[in-house]
Amino acid sequence: MQAENVKLDPDKLGMLYAQLGEAGAEDVVCRAIEELAVRLTHCERLWRQDNMIDLRKNARSLIAIADQIGMSAMASIARDVTLAIDSKDSPAVAAILFRLLRVGERSLTVVWDQQDLSV
Repeated sequence: MQAENVKLDPDKLGMLYAQLGEAGAEDVVCRAIEELAVRLTHCERLWRQDNMIDLRKNARSLIAIADQIGMSAMASIARDVTLAIDSKDSPAVAAILFRLLRVGERSLTVVWDQQDLSV
């Protein structure tokens, strides 16, 4: 399995904590992690069903959620998925989507572990 670098933007998380306070920010981050996990699974299912329209919508929603909590790598790769779909490049969609799933899984683990440390 290919190793992927997970990049989190600590400034985004810091701003979230500054704006919402610790409890509010942790609530937002926890909900975002849950939503990202659900949407990542949904992306894979949509790809297997060859439903590019809904896959594109789902990938676009991942961008906003990942950006909100500082998952810049995940947001960038989700953006690449939408571009590959727009280009109708099926092999690229598959390759980038599975990269998104790898990075997404690792990113969620990193953020979740950071949340556990802050409690």
